[in-house]
Amino acid sequence: MKTKVSYRTYAQIPDLQTVKEIVLYGAEHGADKKQYMFQNFAGEVETKTFRQVFHDVHGLGQMLYGKGLRGKKVAILSLNSYYWIAAYYAVITGKMTVIPLDPKLCDEDLTELMERSGCDAIFYSGAYESAVAMMRADDKVRLTEYIPLDDFDALVQQGHDLLNAGAEDYIADEVLPGDLAFIVYTSGTTGKSKGVMLSQNNVASDAIAAVRVMTGGHAIGFLPLNHTFSWVGALFTGCLLTNWGYICPSIKDIQKDLTTYKPQNFSAVPLVVETIYERIWRTAQKGGKADLLKKGLRISRTLRKIGIDVRRKIFRQIIDNLGGNLEMIVCGGAYMDEKYERGMYDFGIQIINGYGITECSPAVTCNRLDNFRFGSLGLPLPCNEVMIHNPDPEGVGEIYVRGSNVMLGYYDDPKATEEAFDGDWFKTGDYGYMDTDGFLYFRGRKKNLIVLSNGKNVSPEELEDKLSTIPYVLEVLVYEENKSIVAEFFLNTADYHDAPQQLRGDVDAINRKLPLYKQVGKIKVRDTEFPKTTTLKIIRNYDKM
Repeated sequence: MKTKVSYRTYAQIPDLQTVKEIVLYGAEHGADKKQYMFQNFAGEVETKTFRQVFHDVHGLGQMLYGKGLRGKKVAILSLNSYYWIAAYYAVITGKMTVIPLDPKLCDEDLTELMERSGCDAIFYSGAYESAVAMMRADDKVRLTEYIPLDDFDALVQQGHDLLNAGAEDYIADEVLPGDLAFIVYTSGTTGKSKGVMLSQNNVASDAIAAVRVMTGGHAIGFLPLNHTFSWVGALFTGCLLTNWGYICPSIKDIQKDLTTYKPQNFSAVPLVVETIYERIWRTAQKGGKADLLKKGLRISRTLRKIGIDVRRKIFRQIIDNLGGNLEMIVCGGAYMDEKYERGMYDFGIQIINGYGITECSPAVTCNRLDNFRFGSLGLPLPCNEVMIHNPDPEGVGEIYVRGSNVMLGYYDDPKATEEAFDGDWFKTGDYGYMDTDGFLYFRGRKKNLIVLSNGKNVSPEELEDKLSTIPYVLEVLVYEENKSIVAEFFLNTADYHDAPQQLRGDVDAINRKLPLYKQVGKIKVRDTEFPKTTTLKIIRNYDKM
């Protein structure tokens, strides 16, 4: 099944073919508008305009060319910072390939990635001296340049000294749409990470498609910058829309950053949205205002039925606690129960849920401000097509994607590349279905499916989503054990002291709404959180014994 959809165009962006063009477009059209606010090395909040950012990027890029790194691979190892972004822009606006490293990986894993990738140079912050020392000591690592981001100003000046002496090979170099610009090592819940190769045009076409179907104002950014979601959700959209953002050094400060910088939007994983929503209700309950909040919701819903929308007036206090300007949250990276979408929408904040995968640069579908379905992952972006391969009687099958945003392949792994494609369609490994209007719905990962003895397939993600709506459930993992469906829980016993005693009854209540073959047969309760990847996804093949 394949469905094409039409879309409303929000922004008149030219057909830029490379991410270099996107960065230059931002520099030209943004000029003296502020682009980033961030904490500098002194811990002070600093502001950079588009013109000032390009000054830094231009200097860093020429410095890299001066070191003979044209055509080479350059890694970045740092926590979120302006300096990370400037280094990233410097690499991708030249004829080089960036390898954004996950700073949460251990030294051994980081070193192993440098071996496998054959990387030539690395930008790094002082916090990762031990990893760099291990790389230096490893004969298999071929890094020739170790570039400390702590020397940022001096590095920029080095490049400008070359520019002042007449060098111009960096900015004048022709970067082509098909050039390999990124190698992104995935962090899956099972198996060894693969290096996803993305071209200049893969990411550029995805970013432009996203901006054409979505718009937004100033934002805060706290998603890890080594993830592709943050590139399309923040970095390149900021260049294209010439809007500014505050770079959050840590998600721990999100509440303070929301109230200080008052964003119109931000991008997040579902866990952040769920946390905000649950916190709103906990605050209301502790303050004795839960009934008043429910009354406000009833009034608001009634008025909306006759075309009167006063959500942002009735729930002004909630919105003020989120900075006062927040209108939407762009969400992806995992499945989210639609109760959170509906709940935040009731308060006047729209959740723009979407679907993406690193191999597709990453955005594939998203809901629109003016065209959305609760519980769905939205409509395909104009840069790609989506097909449901070999759907079952319920319309569920594997999600296939083809388009200009689909990767070149996996680095140094032709076998995995071949296995990932069916002709020119990329096989995502995710299962879902599309309704008659082209909205995509997620049903789970192919590799996680529980195949029962009666031939029925059960998606553990679908059951986990339903079980996670139990108020005191913090984490849940569903799997098969001895031909029975098992649900294992980590509970919030601090706020719900009798949670373990209530659990069986609440699970049975959910079971009664499910077909017999999907019902949870056994429950387990654990005392600690589940082991997770660096992207906070539960590792499914952990030792359950």
